[in-house]
Amino acid sequence: MATLQNHLIELLPAKDRKRLLGLAAQVNLVQSDVLGTAGKQNRHVYFPIGGFISLVTSIGGKPVLEVGMVGREGMFGAQVLLGVPTQPLHALVQGPGSAHRFELGAFRRELERGAALRRVLGRYLYVLMNQLASSAACIRFHPIDARLGRWLLMMQDRAHSDSFGVTHEFMAYMLGVRRVGITDAAGAMQRKGLIEYHRGRVTVLDRKGLEAVSCTCYAADRQAYARLLH
Repeated sequence: MATLQNHLIELLPAKDRKRLLGLAAQVNLVQSDVLGTAGKQNRHVYFPIGGFISLVTSIGGKPVLEVGMVGREGMFGAQVLLGVPTQPLHALVQGPGSAHRFELGAFRRELERGAALRRVLGRYLYVLMNQLASSAACIRFHPIDARLGRWLLMMQDRAHSDSFGVTHEFMAYMLGVRRVGITDAAGAMQRKGLIEYHRGRVTVLDRKGLEAVSCTCYAADRQAYARLLH
């Protein structure tokens, strides 16, 4: 099996990639660890390799709703491209794995030096903005079952596995709905043979079927990423 690498780093020319990775520390992402708090200055930026991160909006300083997800396709700390060190969203490790971590000052200097890095990350920032906007519309207009389907597909993509650990309580928290709504929607998906849920672990049994019941936001997000970051 090929070794996983962060896709944004893969897109860099070999010389730029080697120089950038020379500045990185490879760290473990531990589930439920907080990597950043809204309104606070980042000390590091992260490029996930195997793990993934939830981006959660807050009200009154309390995290309340997931609006984005970052796996090996992206980075956490993209606002530094705009010269802003302050993190706009709460960042929570949702899936364990590894990541390249960069000290903020060293990463900024590399941004100033590397035109290829700025170009790739500028495109990613656009994709991330699109994802955040898509999430806002999805939360407002799409029913729970379609949103849950999208979220499970996003989880599967970033976990690189058909099976991953998650509780109904956590799904309800991430989607901003009551737990009973998640229980009903997940139960319907089980009865259709799309997923299996047992003791806090979801297994996707029918990927195409899950795509069919999820909202159109999932496909739109993937198309936007593929168009700009292939």
